[in-house]
Amino acid sequence: MTILGKRIRMERIINRNTGKTVIVPMDHGVSVGPIDGLLDMKGIIQKVANGGANAIVEHKGLVGEGHRGGGMDIGLILHLSASTSLSPYPNAKTLVCSVEEALKLGADAVSIHVNLGNGGEKEMLNDFGRVSYEARTWGMPLLAMIYPRGEKIKDEYDVKVIKHAARLGDEMGADIVKVSYTGSMETFKEVVAGCSVPVVIAGGEKMDSDMEILEMVKGAIDAGGAGVSIGRNVFQHKDPESMVRAISGIVNEGMGVDEAIKFLQ
Repeated sequence: MTILGKRIRMERIINRNTGKTVIVPMDHGVSVGPIDGLLDMKGIIQKVANGGANAIVEHKGLVGEGHRGGGMDIGLILHLSASTSLSPYPNAKTLVCSVEEALKLGADAVSIHVNLGNGGEKEMLNDFGRVSYEARTWGMPLLAMIYPRGEKIKDEYDVKVIKHAARLGDEMGADIVKVSYTGSMETFKEVVAGCSVPVVIAGGEKMDSDMEILEMVKGAIDAGGAGVSIGRNVFQHKDPESMVRAISGIVNEGMGVDEAIKFLQ
């Protein structure tokens, strides 16, 4: 029954027809505090749901704030990891929620964040292993956000370390792996080829232009990626609903950048 439960929950966070997904993470408040775009949770969730996003990522305390009680449905991924920019060790994530608690809060999936190459890696991998076991026990999909960030990492966008990050998530039992985009379709193909589970890209810092964002999305999809998990470039956009619609057009409808960007004009 847990296998069936996982299949049902997976269909709540991905497009069941395309097997791809548009996720909008909204867990930034723990790391950096109340930022623009995430002050009215019901309002921003309504906009991204209307735009066609498949799921959002939240921390447990804001599930009630974001629950709208109506409108377009959207999957809920509960984030289990936390650290703050105020810490002397901002890259060392710790668990602040469990799979069982996420189930009680109505989550469709859980996510965990692991940074590789720093002094806290050992503890984060231990947490990852425990969460992976619990997720399998409960039939809960697991999204693993894996980034090469730490003292040993010279370039966190190097295809070699991104490939390693994606493969680690795969080997540890994640159902979906989220990594940074390597900068080109050719190099990102290597990342996808080395991972047997769906790979989605992170949105990164706020970008300067809509075209830049959509070209990154298109490159990832053409490389065989399974979608995106883009936060700031959606919820801080002047028109979040249209931005999600444009991204979803590329991810779930096979649009080109020139066609998708018309949603924003």
